[in-house]
Amino acid sequence: MTHTSDTASQNPPGARVQSGAFLTLHYRLSGPTGDVVNTFGGKPSTLTLGMGELSPALEEKLIGMAEGERAQFELPAGAAFGERNPQLVQWVARKLLDAQGDPAEQYEVGEVVEFPTPDGQGSYAGAVVQVREDGAVCFDFNHPLAGQPVTFEVEIIGVL
Repeated sequence: MTHTSDTASQNPPGARVQSGAFLTLHYRLSGPTGDVVNTFGGKPSTLTLGMGELSPALEEKLIGMAEGERAQFELPAGAAFGERNPQLVQWVARKLLDAQGDPAEQYEVGEVVEFPTPDGQGSYAGAVVQVREDGAVCFDFNHPLAGQPVTFEVEIIGVL
């Protein structure tokens, strides 16, 4: 919020983040190997707190922050996105991939692929770990920061 008069100090403080709030914010998520998401310097993000767009641990850090406030939080390994789950590393047959997408698609290690949820209402992502000669692809469906310490930097631009 920008004020052009000398009465800015008389204005009440900005709105504070609470559960269910609609937010406009810049944020950066980084782990030991660097940034995974960084909106600073680009278009800010918008989200509704409590809708699962951020992990509950990150949303908890936003509660009580005011418009215009900027903060940085250090979360220990596993706190932001849980521990790595080896069961979330799975092989997917080429036949299934072809049925859900483009049969001409070539998958490369490190590429992130989005899949529709079974109800068709959302999506989830997996990173390609390995591709076999028969076309089957091994995906890691863990969050890239699962099991790692996370730095969460945020600037609250607006709260509705």
